[in-house]
Amino acid sequence: MRVVLKISVLVLLISTIGCTSKKSKSDIEIVFANDTLNIGYTYWWPESGPFIGNCGDELSLVFMGTITAMESPTDDPGPLYTSQRGTIEIAKVFKIKKLSENTYANQKFIATDCFHESGLNIGDKVLVICYDYEGAYSIPGGKSVLKIESFEDPLINSLRRYIDADENPVAIKNDLRLWAAQGMARALESIIDCRREINSEKNINKDLTN
Repeated sequence: MRVVLKISVLVLLISTIGCTSKKSKSDIEIVFANDTLNIGYTYWWPESGPFIGNCGDELSLVFMGTITAMESPTDDPGPLYTSQRGTIEIAKVFKIKKLSENTYANQKFIATDCFHESGLNIGDKVLVICYDYEGAYSIPGGKSVLKIESFEDPLINSLRRYIDADENPVAIKNDLRLWAAQGMARALESIIDCRREINSEKNINKDLTN
């Protein structure tokens, strides 16, 4: 009887350890390569940040890191925008969408020219949200490169829970005040309302077919 009990306890412990060690979608292990990925700046997009589009456009590349270099602003791209190139050393990646052209391949650094008038400086820690445009990653504006106090910033936890929930904004509905400090509460609220409306319509259609 005691032997059976000990075996049962051992099985329970093993299963518990297995459950607790299960990784979330945003828990990505990477062996970084000492390379740099260039990311474009879609300056003409009307929105930026993690919550854009009517119901929330899919995020393509999300990571946190530290700004390690910043060049002077230049008008080289032409009259449409002022370019200021900078480099970010990646500390942790939370989302990778494989793309057809310029997909992420464990690069340790990213470079982009979206830093003009961002208020960011060398040494700042940032949370970066990228989308994809024509087969490559893009940063649509300032709200897609968020300054964070540390790598334990509450914004990181909130965005990770969003990713882990398949980018269902209802999962972070209690974080509206947190995102309000970034000027994004209305954007988050909008995609929450949209997702709820879609879910409501699905339930209605399901009831009609039953």
